[in-house]
Amino acid sequence: MKNYVSIYDIENIEQTVQEAIELKKNPFQFEKLGNHKTLVMLLFNASLRTRLSTEKAAKNLGMEVMILNVNDTWNLEYEDATVMDLDTAEHIKEAAQVISQYADVIAVRAFPSLIDKEKDESEYVIKNFVKYATVPIVNMESATAHPLQALADAITIEELKRTTKPKVVLSWAPHPKALPQAVANSFVSMMKELDVEFLITHPKGYELNPEITKDITINYNQDEALMNADFVYTKNWSSYHDYGKVLTTDANWMLTKEKIGNANFMHCLPVRRNVVVEDAVLDSENSVVIQQANNRTFAAQVVLKNILKTLQWKH
Repeated sequence: MKNYVSIYDIENIEQTVQEAIELKKNPFQFEKLGNHKTLVMLLFNASLRTRLSTEKAAKNLGMEVMILNVNDTWNLEYEDATVMDLDTAEHIKEAAQVISQYADVIAVRAFPSLIDKEKDESEYVIKNFVKYATVPIVNMESATAHPLQALADAITIEELKRTTKPKVVLSWAPHPKALPQAVANSFVSMMKELDVEFLITHPKGYELNPEITKDITINYNQDEALMNADFVYTKNWSSYHDYGKVLTTDANWMLTKEKIGNANFMHCLPVRRNVVVEDAVLDSENSVVIQQANNRTFAAQVVLKNILKTLQWKH
């Protein structure tokens, strides 16, 4: 694995999921692989699980870790041939190359603006790091994708599934703020690669990028969609078509114990209790959000392991 920018950087998802499950049984079996190797984590946005799980994953492999909150440094410029006479002080061309001298792997977390759809979809932050850095890049959530979360989700479903082809439903839920589509996008992409019965439910107006949801069933009736589900993944996202807008906060879309039945409840966290999902779900045995969050470590660890092995072969 050269980079991990999207789930499509995984050659064999089924094999990678099994590798991660094996790592979970013995997290330190490759602790010498990262000796004298450094992971630099660049955080353009707030992080709890992503920061801690990725750091833990790297340390399980014997890596050193440096973390930089990028907003505490110079404003970066991403446009080519620009006259930098405004508020940007350093160009990505220099920044990426300089950081590459301090790192063996760079992990980047950068959210979308939710204002300029074209700019967000260009993935200019992560793509410029891939372009100008001289070391592998890991996506810790970008404008349109969260591949580490999607891999953790796949691990969780594999561990807990009770049938060979479980029914998995992605359900939109209300939220007072406009949130990115990144988690939902990567989850949809991942489910298309797994042997599951998959559908999406959301109010009209919340359709995701049609290129991502192509050939996926969308049911606008939440109760109908959730019937006989084995896994219910709940997530809010803002409108894609009316870009970045909150079109409704209809509390009827909140997930309740009655709605999910016997299904496993999944959420990437953080989650707003009694807005996105009621306490009765989160505090029940149906909720697997803590196990799901734990799997973030092993998703990151299997990715870093495979990148380190690629670096090893190079040398």
